[in-house]
Amino acid sequence: MNFILISPYYPSNFQAFAHRLKDAGVNVLGIGEEPYDQLGPDLQNSLTEYYRVNNLEDLDEVKRAVAFLFYKYGPIDRIESNNEHWLELDAELREQFNVYGNKTNDLKKVKYKSEMKKLFRKADIPVVEGRIIKTNIDLYKSIDELGLPVIAKPDNGVGSAATYKLSSEEDVRHFKEVWGEAQVYFLEPYVEGGVLCTFDGLIDQEGNIVFQTSFTYNMPTLELVKGQLDMAYVIQKEIDPKLEAYGKRIVEAFGMKERFFHIEFFKLENEDYVALEYNNRLAGGYTIDMYNFANSIDLFAQYASLVKGEEFKKSVVEKQFCVGITQRDAYEYQHDKNAIYERFGDRVKFEQRMPDAFAELQGNQFYAINADSLEEVDEIIRFIHERKKEILLCI
Repeated sequence: MNFILISPYYPSNFQAFAHRLKDAGVNVLGIGEEPYDQLGPDLQNSLTEYYRVNNLEDLDEVKRAVAFLFYKYGPIDRIESNNEHWLELDAELREQFNVYGNKTNDLKKVKYKSEMKKLFRKADIPVVEGRIIKTNIDLYKSIDELGLPVIAKPDNGVGSAATYKLSSEEDVRHFKEVWGEAQVYFLEPYVEGGVLCTFDGLIDQEGNIVFQTSFTYNMPTLELVKGQLDMAYVIQKEIDPKLEAYGKRIVEAFGMKERFFHIEFFKLENEDYVALEYNNRLAGGYTIDMYNFANSIDLFAQYASLVKGEEFKKSVVEKQFCVGITQRDAYEYQHDKNAIYERFGDRVKFEQRMPDAFAELQGNQFYAINADSLEEVDEIIRFIHERKKEILLCI
C-alpha cells in the first residue's frame, strides 16, 4: 500500500502519522517543502522516500512530485495531509491520480459555511440563520434583517481567520473598509452567552463513527484573539446525549468516510445547541494528543489500521478529562513550569512551546493535564492562569 503524506514534517505532532503508518506495514512517501536534513532521523526512517518541492502551493510542481512517486512505486492508494490548509490540494491530487478519498467537488459542502448550513438543516439540527454577502448593498441589507451584533466570516475560510464581530455602526464601517468586497463573506447573528463546544471523532471506510469525543472552550476563539485572553479547553469524559445525537446526524448527512471530523457548536443557556461548522479534519494544535491522553488510546495507530481496512480497537481504560491550557509571554503568572509540575505531577502529560502560527490565538506555553473530576479541572485552570498581583504605588 502506497500512502503519500503531504507536509509530513509540519505540524510536528502530526509526524506520528508517518511513524504509525510505517509500523502498520504501509509504504509511506512524503512531499513537503522542508530540506531532507531538517526532517530528523525518526521521520526520515519512517518515509521510504521524501520528495522536496519549493512550494506546496504550486499545484503543478506537486503534481510532478506525485507523478514521480507513482512511476517509481506504482499506483498510489492514499494522498492525505489531515491538515485544513492542504485539504483542497489533497483533493485535487486525488482527482488527478484517481486516488481514493474526497475529490474537489466533494469539498464544497465542507469548505463553504453557507453550504454547511444547508446540510445542518437537512439533518434537522438547529442553526444560526445567516446571509451570504458579496457587496456593500448585501452587507447593509443583511444587517437590517439580522440586526447587530453579527459575526462576519469568510464563506470559505478556516477557523477565526479574518473574522469580525460587528457590534456598532463604527464596526460595520471599519469592516467595509477592510473587506473591500474582495471575497464572499457570511454574516450570522452573534450568539450571546453561548459556550463553544465540539463533537469530534473518526469515521471508518463504511462511514461509521468508530471514535467520538467532545471538548469545551472557556470562551469563544474570537474573544481569545481580540482580548489576548488566557485559553483553556477541556476534553470531556462524557458527551451530552443531545450533542451526541446532533453530531451523529450531521456526520450521516455529510457522508464522509475514513476521515477525522471536528464539528463546532454553541451550547445555549437553555441547554440546547446550535451547529456552527463542520470541519473535515482534526481539530488543530495538540488536540489529537489530548484525545489520546484522555482516552488512553493512540489515534495515530488506529487511523493507520482503518486505512488498511482493519477494525478500530477501543480502549478499555476509563476515560479522563484532559485540560489543554496555555500561558502567554505577555503576562506574569504566579506559577511557572516547575511549580506546575510540582503541583500536578504525572497528571501533566505534555508541555510544549506553541508554534508561532497558533500563538496569537492560543498562547505561547501549552500544557495538557489529565483530571478525574470537574473540581480538578477547575483547580488546574485556576492554578495555571493565576497571575502575579500588580502593586500600585501611590505617591
